[in-house]
Amino acid sequence: MTWGKWGKQHSTTEMIALMNHCIENDITSFDHADIYGDYTTEEDFGKALKESTVKREDIQLISKCGIQFQVKERANRVKHYDYGKEYIIWSVERSLKMLQTEYLDLLLLHRPSPLMNPYEISEAIEKLKKDGKIKQFGVSNFTPSQIQLIEKVIPVEANQVEYSLSSIEVMNNGTLEDCIVNDRLAMSWSPLGNYFREESKANKRIKKVLVNLTKKYNATEDQLLLAWVLKHPSIIHPVVGTATPERLKMAMEALYIDLELQDWFALLEANEGKEVA
Repeated sequence: MTWGKWGKQHSTTEMIALMNHCIENDITSFDHADIYGDYTTEEDFGKALKESTVKREDIQLISKCGIQFQVKERANRVKHYDYGKEYIIWSVERSLKMLQTEYLDLLLLHRPSPLMNPYEISEAIEKLKKDGKIKQFGVSNFTPSQIQLIEKVIPVEANQVEYSLSSIEVMNNGTLEDCIVNDRLAMSWSPLGNYFREESKANKRIKKVLVNLTKKYNATEDQLLLAWVLKHPSIIHPVVGTATPERLKMAMEALYIDLELQDWFALLEANEGKEVA
């Protein structure tokens, strides 16, 4: 999301360099959505991918569809969601064209719509899988009951949700448990939360705990925040938003930090401002 118009606005050359840096550091999954960069980032990435020496079979491409923005290229009168069969298929085919690839490793429905028809969604996904245009199907920002609606007719293999120390709703509403029980791939977007963006009372309390933990684990604050997310038994895959090479490398090092149980709860307590019940 941050590589193109909505972030660093990298050139083709810069994107190629960043792809190679990711792969050199064992980061091989690239998370897209049709809307990123006002529907431009997939095309920018695809151009860079084609000009690079990266082999398609060595990486995984994820994309999302469903959100309709009001932009110059689309005749939308209002922001809305579209999960009609024809639109899902059209959107995926557009993403494939923009990314210059023959298939997506994983397609996600970007956000739930109150007008979702599971049968229509199922028809689209089954055709896309049959035609080899997507390998796996999942959702993003869905609750367990919303997933249950879709699974009435088709399996949901992944759920990408907001999860961080400062955003723990999915830890308490059954979403992460649903991933465990149903062997669903769990992904978290914005895994660092608002810690580096807001001077809140909660973040000030968290910082006091992190001061000691950075010394104890010889790690940075962002690594410890990622380690906190990774501790959850749902085996979370953080979607790291940074486009800075050094921070990407440091993020991977968080995989080797095993937060002690009481340190994990100390951070939770700091965020909540109270001890657990």
